[in-house]
Amino acid sequence: MSVLQGKKILLGVSGGIAAYKTASLVRLFIKSGAEVQVVMTPSAKDFVTPLTLGTLSKREVFSAFYESDDENAKWNNHVELALWADLMVIAPATANTISKMANGGCDNLLMAVYLSAKCKVYFAPAMDLDMYKHESTHINFDKLKSFGNVMIPAEAGELASGLSGEGRMAEPENILTFIENDILESLPLKEKKALVTAGPTYEPIDPVRFIGNHSSGKMGFDIAKALADKGAEVTLVSGPTHLSIQHSHINLVRVISAQEMYDACHKEFPHVDIMVASAAVADYRPKHVASQKIKKAEDTLVLELEKNKDILASLGNSKKNQFLVGFALETQNEIVHAQQKIQKKNLDLIVLNSLNDKGAGFGGTTNKVTFIDKDFNIEEFPLKSKEEVALDIVNKITQHYA
Repeated sequence: MSVLQGKKILLGVSGGIAAYKTASLVRLFIKSGAEVQVVMTPSAKDFVTPLTLGTLSKREVFSAFYESDDENAKWNNHVELALWADLMVIAPATANTISKMANGGCDNLLMAVYLSAKCKVYFAPAMDLDMYKHESTHINFDKLKSFGNVMIPAEAGELASGLSGEGRMAEPENILTFIENDILESLPLKEKKALVTAGPTYEPIDPVRFIGNHSSGKMGFDIAKALADKGAEVTLVSGPTHLSIQHSHINLVRVISAQEMYDACHKEFPHVDIMVASAAVADYRPKHVASQKIKKAEDTLVLELEKNKDILASLGNSKKNQFLVGFALETQNEIVHAQQKIQKKNLDLIVLNSLNDKGAGFGGTTNKVTFIDKDFNIEEFPLKSKEEVALDIVNKITQHYA
């Protein structure tokens, strides 16, 4: 999966012959999983139609603050467009547009959106050879880069004038690769390896029955995705759950029992930098598992249970430099029990859930957590979606490596 999955991309198209390539660029962004909103300069419509780019992006294309020939026209708010985006790409960026960007010119919607943008801005120059080489152009390049904008270098080849040399807009595939690589290089957990556990474990009673719990696995899956989105290579060890995940930086290992999860974790743990144990592992398992289905013969059934190995404690005992995060689901004396677990299991951070908090715990889409670190610093969070909680957890991990 591309690092652009789920990103909101604002594509600014200015008036150069290379604008015809933006149809392919929009398709590539969409295939990578991004949402694309196109804003064009009026002159760009001479080279590629709004209908084409709107059809490919599945969004209305904007090129003016309002349609002057429509008495019911609505205002196209440049601030809303700018704040919507996770990143902005101006391609082609003509010499004229680059000059306006560098010097604050604002005579069209695209320039107003650019000047309002708070996200990262990429620009892909496209112009003739002598224009590209001109000193004023390079001064503008340097100014834009000093603003924090990122230049996607032009390529060499035959130009529209018939000359051959630098000035061609980078090919759409190369623009996509450039942006993906730039994002990957800036991710805070790049080159880190993480291990995450998720979901319940099922402890067999007989071939058709088991002891389990109500964990959906969603919290662990969201944590794995948040870690991967920050650049980490993640192994996600999940008990039985209906959830699935597609991400180029996540390796999903499915297990059933606590023993299988124990084995999978101990296999991976020596090779990782980060471990987040969010699975709801059964504390006990049946001591004897029937080889055949148990028949309903008596009014009562007695099961003898034995303890499962404590996965988190065993990892804490073997910890070297790993950042180890555990979860605590408590119903009474929550803080005290969580602090005891930090010491007993050699944790760096514990994420405390209380079943007394509405909206927290198993099965739902929200969670309410309190962070307690190994120095017993306490940080309480309000009720949030599990995706937001996962990001809070990963941000805390990221701070450790900052």
